[in-house]
Parts: sequence; structure tokens; C-alpha cells
Amino acid sequence: MTRPRLSRVLPFVAFFCVAMIDCRAQNFTTLLTFDGDNGANPKSVTLVQAVDGSLYGTTSSGGSTVNCSGGCGTIFKIGLDGKLTTLHNFCDQPDCTEGLNPQAGLIQAGDGNFYGTTLGGGAHLGNGTVFRMTPLGTVTTIYSFCAMQNCTDGYSPNAALVQGADGDLYGTTSGGGTKDSGTIFKTTPVGELTTLYSFCTKPDCADGSNPVAELTQGADGSLYGMTSQGGTGSGTIFKITSSGVLTTIYTFCSKAQCTDGGNPKGGLIQAADGNFYGTTFSGGSRNAGTVFTVTAQGALTTLFGFCTGCVEGASPYSTLAQDTDGSFYGTAYYGGATGQGTAFKVTPPPKVAPPGKVKPTWKITTVHSFGGSDAYPIAALMQAKDGNVYGVTFNGGSSPKCLNSGGCGTVFRLSAGLAGK
Repeated sequence: MTRPRLSRVLPFVAFFCVAMIDCRAQNFTTLLTFDGDNGANPKSVTLVQAVDGSLYGTTSSGGSTVNCSGGCGTIFKIGLDGKLTTLHNFCDQPDCTEGLNPQAGLIQAGDGNFYGTTLGGGAHLGNGTVFRMTPLGTVTTIYSFCAMQNCTDGYSPNAALVQGADGDLYGTTSGGGTKDSGTIFKTTPVGELTTLYSFCTKPDCADGSNPVAELTQGADGSLYGMTSQGGTGSGTIFKITSSGVLTTIYTFCSKAQCTDGGNPKGGLIQAADGNFYGTTFSGGSRNAGTVFTVTAQGALTTLFGFCTGCVEGASPYSTLAQDTDGSFYGTAYYGGATGQGTAFKVTPPPKVAPPGKVKPTWKITTVHSFGGSDAYPIAALMQAKDGNVYGVTFNGGSSPKCLNSGGCGTVFRLSAGLAGK
């Protein structure tokens, strides 16, 4: 599989420390290279550290099954030492009824099992599934989408699930619903699914359409998320109650020339200050995405604007992660020293400004420029209990089996000098 074609790739140049690149204690290690047989091309996969200390994730293709060309994807676990175990190969059943091509990562729920979604496969013409996996790797499909006439229950889930305080699992589909513009759903751990909301039910899709990112539950109990389209055409931020009452709290491209950003691909996180933080894939003051913060009431502030060719990166695709030092880490799909993406850090200003100085602002630094042996990160980063930051790339890697496709992807570690959790 080749990388998604999102824009032109910049020419390769060697990685070096330049202005705005944080070279302090940012040691980068490739822990694992996927080779197709053990999986390939992990996409929007935020790794999750389970109670056993290992990291768990999925690949969107590859694996040992022969039921689909190029492999149908895998579930894997990897130790912090880089040792990988393939737990499941998708489409190992006739007609791929257990699903195929997972796009997002897993969550470990309160019952100790893992839950996730697949983009395709399932019992209803390949429209995706919700599945459960035991810690030993036994996978059970708990729901197949498009079970209802005209797929009013949704289809093609791209995002990971979140477990609410009520124990149910919440997620989104990018298609289906009453207007074929995506849904928000909840399901019990045994697969009793309820469609909470169908998008594009308001005139001109003012409520948004086609969500591709995960939800997050706020401290107020509501679920918060974003749509990649709709509103003015560039997406929205919404909150929804567990009973399905949706409120659009912000519409992107509300400012002249879309300086507030547009088309978010990742989700939101609620930070320690109570506000939500996220990224947009496009728009901004330099037309290649933004980092922003928004209150629960919808007051949005743009913190940084990316640009094509920026050393900080361009076109962030993923959710941010807040680490123990209070900073935020993220990835950009393009830009950096090679044009093949970056890992960046966004640092808030000090709470008390030095006397007589210009009021400090948010600072962004590039902690790693991807390229060659590791390329095109789509997924969010996560901080493990050892204090290090872990992530995956969609392409790159050293496997000779994948050279013709740009590489099958990697798992990497950034040793950023942070305290363990």
C-alpha cells in the first residue's frame, strides 16, 4: 500500500537542528519496522498502554491472511523493548465477517478487554464493525454496520472508541445515517448499538458532516468532537449528551480566509486547564493547518499556524496529547526538514510574565523531522509510564519487502526527558 496522496512531497534533505527545532534530549529510536507479514501501514493509530505495560495497536493492511490482496490488517502488541506479537490477522474468516482494514487504535475498557472498529468487512456488505478482543487475542465482532435499511445506523467508522462514565462505548461513523453524512453512536460492550445522532440534518449541513475522529468525554459529562466537513464546508466542533442532544459550538472557516483553520481530522482533548485543544488539517494564517484551543462554550483561539515547507511541519492529521510537563505533543503529516512530517511540541507561556518583558506567547518546537527510514505520521503520540513518547508512522521503515510501496511503517520512541507517569 502506498501512502495517502494528500499533497505534493517536498524533496529530501538531511535532518539537522535548525531554528525552532528542539534538539535537547530528543533521542529518536525506531523500535520496529513493519514488513507486511507482521502488518503494514498503521494509520490513525494512537498506541494504548495496557495494564500489562505493553503497547497495543492495529495496522490498516498487511498480515498473514490470504483472503484479501495486500493483507487486511492486524492487531499487535509491542513491548517497550520493541518485541512485537501479532495477536490477530483480520479477514481470517470467510467473507471477512469479523471486519478488515482497521483505521484507528484500540481502547482497553474497564472489563479488561480491548475494543476497536474496522473500516470494512462485517456481516452487511463490508460496511465496518465494532469488535472486542480479549488480552489473549480472541476477537469477537459485536456489531456490523449497515444492519438497518439504507444504513441509517452508519457505516465506515474511521475513529477509535471512547468508554463513557456510564460504561458504554461511544464512536462515530464517517458515512450512513439518515442523511448519509455520518453518525454518532453508542454501544454496550455486548453490541447493543444506539444511533445518537445523524449529521447533516440541519439546512446546509450547519451541524457538520463526515466525522473521522474519536470523541472525548468532558468533565461536564458531555461528549465533544469534530466533523471534517459541513458547517461552512470546513467542519465543526460539537458537543453531544449521552441522550443524543447535539450542539454545534464552533464552525471552522468563520474568519476571513479561514485563518481559524478547517477540515479537522483528529479529535479533541480536554487539558488540565479545562479547555479543549486540537488541530486542523487546513486553513490558518499560513494555509497548512493550525493548533487551537476552544472553551466548552465555543470561544476558539488559534495558537499556531502551519505552512507548507515549515520546519515545524504542515497539515497535522492527529489528536494532540498532553504530557506530564504540561506541554502538548502532536504530529504533522508533511513539512519538516524532509517534507515527510514532524513530531512537534507546543509549550504554553509561563503563568507569570517576567516584569518589563513582552508578554510571552505559545511556543512550538520540532522535536523530530521524519524522512527516509520513517515517514508520514498520521497518528497521535502517547506518553507511556516510562516517560517516553511513542507513536507510529504510516510509511518508511527498513524492510526490503516494502521498498516499492514507500515502506510499511514503523513504531518509534522519542525520549524527551520527561518524568514517568
